[in-house]
Amino acid sequence: MTLTRSLLACVAACALMTAAPAFAQMKSGVDLTSIDKSIKPGDDFWTYANNTWVKAHPIPADRSRYGKTAVMVEEASKRTVDLIQDAAKGGTGDGKKVGDYYASYMDEAAIEAKGLAPLKTDLARIAAIKDKKQLATVLGGNIRADVDALNSTDFYTDNVLGLWVSPAFDDTSQYAPFLLQGGLGMPDREYYLSDKASMVEARTKYVAHVEKILTLGGVADPAAKAKAIMALETQLAQASASRADSADVQKANNSWTAADFASKAPGLDWAAFFAAAKLSGQPRFIVWHPTMVTGLGKAAAEVPLATWKDYLTFHLLDHYSNVLPKAFVDERFAFYNASLQGVPALSPRWKRAVNSTNAVLGEAVGKLYADKYFSAESKAAVTAMVDSMKVAFEKRIDALAWMDPATKAEARKKVSVLKVGVGYPDTWRDYSAYAVVRGDAFGNLQRSEAFDYATALAKLGKPVDRGEWVMTPQTVNAVNLPMLNALNFPAAILAPPNFDLANDPAANYGATGATIGHEISHSFDDQGAQFDSQGRLRNWWTPADLAQFEKAGTALAEQFDTYKPFPDLAVNGKQTLSENIADVAGLGAALDAYHASLGGKPAPVIDGMTGDQRFFLAFAQSWLGYSRPAALRQQIITDGHAPDQYRAFTVRNLDDWYAAFDIKPGDSMYLPPEKRVKVW
Repeated sequence: MTLTRSLLACVAACALMTAAPAFAQMKSGVDLTSIDKSIKPGDDFWTYANNTWVKAHPIPADRSRYGKTAVMVEEASKRTVDLIQDAAKGGTGDGKKVGDYYASYMDEAAIEAKGLAPLKTDLARIAAIKDKKQLATVLGGNIRADVDALNSTDFYTDNVLGLWVSPAFDDTSQYAPFLLQGGLGMPDREYYLSDKASMVEARTKYVAHVEKILTLGGVADPAAKAKAIMALETQLAQASASRADSADVQKANNSWTAADFASKAPGLDWAAFFAAAKLSGQPRFIVWHPTMVTGLGKAAAEVPLATWKDYLTFHLLDHYSNVLPKAFVDERFAFYNASLQGVPALSPRWKRAVNSTNAVLGEAVGKLYADKYFSAESKAAVTAMVDSMKVAFEKRIDALAWMDPATKAEARKKVSVLKVGVGYPDTWRDYSAYAVVRGDAFGNLQRSEAFDYATALAKLGKPVDRGEWVMTPQTVNAVNLPMLNALNFPAAILAPPNFDLANDPAANYGATGATIGHEISHSFDDQGAQFDSQGRLRNWWTPADLAQFEKAGTALAEQFDTYKPFPDLAVNGKQTLSENIADVAGLGAALDAYHASLGGKPAPVIDGMTGDQRFFLAFAQSWLGYSRPAALRQQIITDGHAPDQYRAFTVRNLDDWYAAFDIKPGDSMYLPPEKRVKVW
């Protein structure tokens, strides 16, 4: 380590320690009331750390899952609604837009009175389709922008294709257009293709849902049309990539010129499609899901025009259901929330209004949020923690006995040039081109989609802004952006119980430090490790190093394959591998950084717990989340993240956890040293 790096480590550790009270005054940061001491830590560490809280907090009726993260989201929502309601009373500029959008969404009487009138123009456009060229025009005109496809679990959209504007895989200096698969009304292709009883039942309920929406929309013969729509979506699902294939960036790296579409995906008038999508003249596209694009062309040629028109009508109605009369709201909830996730009650209107306002005017709301709820002191402390985590990760790279010096050099470079945003973006988004009309809930939402799409198009061919955020400050989450080699840590996740200036550093490192380490480690998971320090998709590994890395990943995937919450459904270790690698590497780096923060002194005992015990308990309590069975099934099928309980089991791979809690052979979670996976 260089003198500069050593100095940085000292500054980072000292800044974090001096930002909090002296040890004698510090809180442990561990929720002692959550611990269930009837459970042995070595048998089920997540349940040991959290079970008393879980038993005292059943999942609320309007939720599919609950836990401490949900409580943080709830707190952020309450803070946000206060800011929004204040803006609704008479804000100016973006504040007025925030207030007007929220007030319009809340005005159910006005929405009810308008009925389907706001959709008149769009319904007429669909009804006017007379040939396949006009079909292509409507399909292209419906395309919407995706914010961050590489980090999203939702590669599907109810439009046949989605647009993601991002640095290209091979040139991260300029933005390029990516095309993503879509066209499905259910969460994943498995819902259409799997023969499992739960999937068969979901299909039956989906057809009933389509029929009900068409009926509410006044469409004739809805039962027959619902079956035809289901057949069309099943054809698209058969052409769609699986979750595993979607997560494989090598399979996504397909560069097509505009002329390639006619030969590789015949059947759709691509010239008309791209003209309507305002993408004519683009020199190339990155086609993430080529089988779906080819399948779309085939479906456009084979499926009767009448079925396509019914399909478009259904998806128009379904997509905008939440800003249509109550019957549409209730039916959308009944299928997507009650049937698919087991949620018994619809959320209050104000919560849905907050969510929609955050989705549409996220940075405008976020500026209000950050100004009030994220102090300069917190920003400085977290920034210092980030710096200490980067140092810890570089030291872990240096200590890898199996890695070649050349590979290590590129890995260290990735960490050193990593751009980290803490709390909020340096530059706020400009909403001046987005018009919000008080009393026009439907129009406000539709115009926001057009504004987002225009914003995405405006980036094409322009230099890349590595400081751009894809999350809002009021979001309880964090993200790694591989092609930008950048991280976002929003203000709302940097809050109690995950982070508190009054906490002992062990708890802050165990929760927030592990989150920071997780996101840094995404640069070195099975996906992120394929990108170099400039964000380019490039193999910077020696063959031997890559083989060793993949061997560790295989072992971790096999470990997670053993977690089986249902008799007929286990966690998919390959599907969740990126997140699991990030958890293992991030937790290890966070522990190293915590130990370094002690400056060679022993950790104090607080609330009867050693420093390492507080660290690991804070980590396990940061994963205090649990789901309804239907929602858990959906997560396992569709999500790249393992359920929270199993993410807390990451501790099984760290030797220090065994020492901290005296874990012995015979304990259920015990792994012999040779089975403990160490990726980085």
